[in-house]
Amino acid sequence: MKSPPKPFPYPLYVTRPFLPDLARYQERLASIWSDRWLTNKGRQHDALHDALRSFLGYDNLSLLNNATQGLCIALKALDIQGEVITTPFTFPATPHAISWNNATPVFADIDSRRLTIDPQSIESLISPRTEAILGVHVYGIPCDVEAIDQIAKRHGLKVIYDAAHVFGTRLNQTPIGQFGDVSVFSFHATKLFHTAEGGCAVSPSPALIKTIDLLKNFGIEDEENVSAPGVNGKLNELQAALGCCVLEEVQTELLSRQRVLSIYQARLASIAELELVRIPGEASNSLQYFVVRVPSRVTGISRDYLHNALRQLNIVTRKYFFPLCSTFPHYRNSLSVRIPLPKAESAASEVLALPFHGQLTDDEVHGICDAISYLMTK
Repeated sequence: MKSPPKPFPYPLYVTRPFLPDLARYQERLASIWSDRWLTNKGRQHDALHDALRSFLGYDNLSLLNNATQGLCIALKALDIQGEVITTPFTFPATPHAISWNNATPVFADIDSRRLTIDPQSIESLISPRTEAILGVHVYGIPCDVEAIDQIAKRHGLKVIYDAAHVFGTRLNQTPIGQFGDVSVFSFHATKLFHTAEGGCAVSPSPALIKTIDLLKNFGIEDEENVSAPGVNGKLNELQAALGCCVLEEVQTELLSRQRVLSIYQARLASIAELELVRIPGEASNSLQYFVVRVPSRVTGISRDYLHNALRQLNIVTRKYFFPLCSTFPHYRNSLSVRIPLPKAESAASEVLALPFHGQLTDDEVHGICDAISYLMTK
């Protein structure tokens, strides 16, 4: 019989910020001090803007102070005011951005394999008030972008993607942000690439990015002309400098995460009581999260049991995403929820994000796997 695993002497979190060489960041800070330019598109902003365009493969890109603001601005730039069909299986920022634009989020069910918004569910919810679809690429798994594009074209809808989990992802060699009208990426500290706080919007349309640039700067065109009711959504120089340094070293973090991924896949694939959430073969892996499902209907072991038991061992997993956004009080009692969401409810009760970042050692990852194996099979 297996011996019970011992708790780690320190917590192992789902994410841990990747911090670049401090001396290189200090060099960029010294440049900022010399310029005395802290925000409003200084040298660091422009350097990061150009570097990201090259790294990600997007011609039209706008840096932002965070992805939530980016979603709000993108919806405003597209003049979305009616209903927006979105997924309940996402971070709260997704539907909140719709609400902040005085539009109405309408929740569709998800695809049980991809965990992204289900195109068939989208089509069933389209009404005369529907103006847009807001999809979320979950854990690096792209939405069914081709099906969504066909639906949008048939019904004259705009398409926005929350791309927080797909930094660097390509779908059949095409950068993921080339799909839809606009995609918004998160550069929060929990993300693989980050600027502490921040984000960007990309679009196939240069005109739309120009509008986003206008709206993120109070709608100011020049010193004497304000042409739109904008907000302050700019990325400052301190954040941009950090992003430049992180981008220079991001390949190191990617290689480290690939090492961690390989151990997880080799060790956990043999546990019949677990399902590994995998990236489709046509998509490159953003290496943002490593996620498993605990199908209690099959095993009798619940996700919550595993989550709580691992917490006792200082392995801090996350029920990501639980609860569903459709259960929030401000949505639950409105017309936002119109159909049953059984696939989303199932995923929300089964999915568990494990510690996944490049600073985990091999011994730590093996220790996590030992603990899961023991708890799932004892």
